[in-house]
Amino acid sequence: MYAMTGKIAALNGKREVLAEVLLRASSVVAQMDGCRSYIVFEDMHDETALWVFETWDSKDAHDASLQNEEVRSLIAEAKPMMSGLPTGAELRMIGGYGICY
Repeated sequence: MYAMTGKIAALNGKREVLAEVLLRASSVVAQMDGCRSYIVFEDMHDETALWVFETWDSKDAHDASLQNEEVRSLIAEAKPMMSGLPTGAELRMIGGYGICY
């Protein structure tokens, strides 16, 4: 299982609108082969920050999602609301409680 987590900083006053774009992205990727979760969080201590946690069957499945025209359109819509590039990590699940397939 492949996972990603990322922090996305919005421009001041744009977090809510950026969150709406990311939530629309979650609906799109939810229909794609290999997507197990795409969860958007608001940072409770940083009013500009959002966090996204994704799990996929494989990195290839995630990479394929980035070729989807609707996903690419949502990325283009989100970029002007971001104050910089996302930061985060790629992860490989080894176990625990929760979303495990």
